[in-house]
Amino acid sequence: MMDPIILMDWAGFAIRWLHVVTAIAWIGSSFYFIALDLGLQRAPGLPAAAHGEEWQVHGGGFYHITKYMVAPERLPEHLTWFKWESYATWLSGVAMLAILYWAQSELFLIDPEKLALLPWQAIAISALSLTIGWLVYDALCKSPLGEQPTVLMVLLFLLLVVMAWGYNQVFTGRAALLHLGAFTATIMTANVFLIIIPNQQIVVADLKAGRAPDPKYGKIAKLRSTHNNYLTLPVVFLMLSNHYPLAFASRYNWLIAALVFLMGVTIRHFFNTKHARKSWPWWTWGVTAILFAACVWLSALGTQRLPDDETALTATQARFAAAPGFDAVRDAVMGRCTMCHAAEPSWEGIVTAPRHLALDSDAAIARAARDIYVQAGLTDAMPPANVSYMEPEERAAIREWFRAANGAQVASN
Repeated sequence: MMDPIILMDWAGFAIRWLHVVTAIAWIGSSFYFIALDLGLQRAPGLPAAAHGEEWQVHGGGFYHITKYMVAPERLPEHLTWFKWESYATWLSGVAMLAILYWAQSELFLIDPEKLALLPWQAIAISALSLTIGWLVYDALCKSPLGEQPTVLMVLLFLLLVVMAWGYNQVFTGRAALLHLGAFTATIMTANVFLIIIPNQQIVVADLKAGRAPDPKYGKIAKLRSTHNNYLTLPVVFLMLSNHYPLAFASRYNWLIAALVFLMGVTIRHFFNTKHARKSWPWWTWGVTAILFAACVWLSALGTQRLPDDETALTATQARFAAAPGFDAVRDAVMGRCTMCHAAEPSWEGIVTAPRHLALDSDAAIARAARDIYVQAGLTDAMPPANVSYMEPEERAAIREWFRAANGAQVASN
């Protein structure tokens, strides 16, 4: 019988792969159309309803693109819709959230030092919180503030900062930044699903019925598309943040996230201004570098580490600490891993524990049970190149201990 942990890891890998591929498609089309829109030129001979044109060369061919601000006089026979890239990215992201965080909430989602939650409570907060941003943001866009794009962007930024702080009060640092990314991506996808596409469908329906489409629908859709453009780069950062403890494990991770959103604005401002052929605002590079340096500085001020006492363990983690075979696993980890994975590493050249993962106490080993099982039990990924000579018997002891604690009835390899 296949080990369920192996199946879960491969399922997570497959969903992550799908998520990355669809995100590339969505981000690519978003960046392309913003650049195209900003670079449009007025030229003699354009149809009366046309806003501008652009000539491009790619892949050995030339492309002539014309944009209609509202709509052409008649509906073309073939019309390509750009929507499934966004939908697939969000759906695969939610699936990944469920597999990696909801199904393993006691390991990756719940931080008992912040808020002692039952798994169902943590999952409910996780799921419901994703809708809050869209409801507030959509209400702001539909208010008179919708006519003041700069004010609206500032309010959206404040909303994101508040949510970053709030997530950090409830979840683990890793889960907090991941949820902030999901929160932002939900706003972006809802923009596509509930505003941009429906507005375009209204215009198409008017064309089919022989009516003149109302230009307000295109204006609204463009505003939401522009917001998505500025939010894209921070969301990519948040998607990747779970691989970098200096970002998520800092007690100031919510401030780091806020600065990353500002970096998204400065970077996109440079490219959007360049594509509009207005200027090359090189000052944005300096501002971005300063913001990044501030993130580095904040990360060095301290990490969020749980105390090494047993009271900080969740029920699942406590079960690992009390499981048969724990003593043998502790001896193996202490002997083969703690020269690097310790509060004060002894391995030459290593100043802080890799991934900020210290394994120098019973509580720390119990918290990292799944990582130890996958990295040193199921595979020989750790220690790297087996530099500390972990024996096959020690790896077998890790597998037996984890399976006993996890209640899995899996045949030995």
